[in-house]
Amino acid sequence: MSATVSVTIPTPRGPEPLTVSYRRVGTGEPLLLLHGIGHHRQAWDPVIPVLAAERDVIAVDLPGCGGSSALPASLAHDLPTMSAVLGALCEALEIERPHVAGNSLGGLLALELARAERVRSVTALSPAGFWTGAERRYAFGVLKAMRHSARRTPLPVVRRLARSAAGRAVLTSTIYARPGRRSPEAVVAETLALARAEGFDEILRSGREVRFTEDVTGVPVTVAWGSRDRLLVPRQGVRAKYVMPRARLVRLPGCGHVPMNDDPALVARVVLDGSRSPKP
Repeated sequence: MSATVSVTIPTPRGPEPLTVSYRRVGTGEPLLLLHGIGHHRQAWDPVIPVLAAERDVIAVDLPGCGGSSALPASLAHDLPTMSAVLGALCEALEIERPHVAGNSLGGLLALELARAERVRSVTALSPAGFWTGAERRYAFGVLKAMRHSARRTPLPVVRRLARSAAGRAVLTSTIYARPGRRSPEAVVAETLALARAEGFDEILRSGREVRFTEDVTGVPVTVAWGSRDRLLVPRQGVRAKYVMPRARLVRLPGCGHVPMNDDPALVARVVLDGSRSPKP
């Protein structure tokens, strides 16, 4: 079941409210889950039951996605703003230094929060920001094409395609290595989420200059990459390890860019292992 909370964020015109949608379930140490651009918190649904057995799981809709309101027009859709929103959310929910797992844009945000010493640990699944210029242009071009298709395809056609495994592959094979495992209802919902995501173009524009080049110290970091990631190719994981030599680099065999659907058991284990307290 989803819930919402109102947070206040500073803007050039003064403090403004923002509604953030989230799902919270489970017990244990807090674990914040962050999705990628144009997606929604339901991307994490395949792994939440396993994670919730050991963690207080909070899956979040990023600003302008899912049930969360868009950022005020006076704010840039950049990493500092998104990080400020997540910080305000944790304060509103009385969460102190959660573990964070993020996918794609969410993985980059998780690493940014770690660099600001706001988290206990980070698990980043195919995080953005470790690309070359050519790789970034390729990924952004694919994302723009996906967005265009989601906005132009009539809903009855989306629903019809989602009924078959072949149709689900047409709609989602760019991000899933095993799209047939996604339910028809989930595919329809995430296609609509991509079509309706506010701030999508602004986020891409702000991402043109993003390169993650500084090490993260002081907290455990796990970077995991799907072997069949077609959006952010797996060699970027090796680059991430070079930037963060103390990070644990994990290969996710047979998984695509959004691996939670492709192998829920493996991804849940990686996230839980990455968020365990280090032995004294």
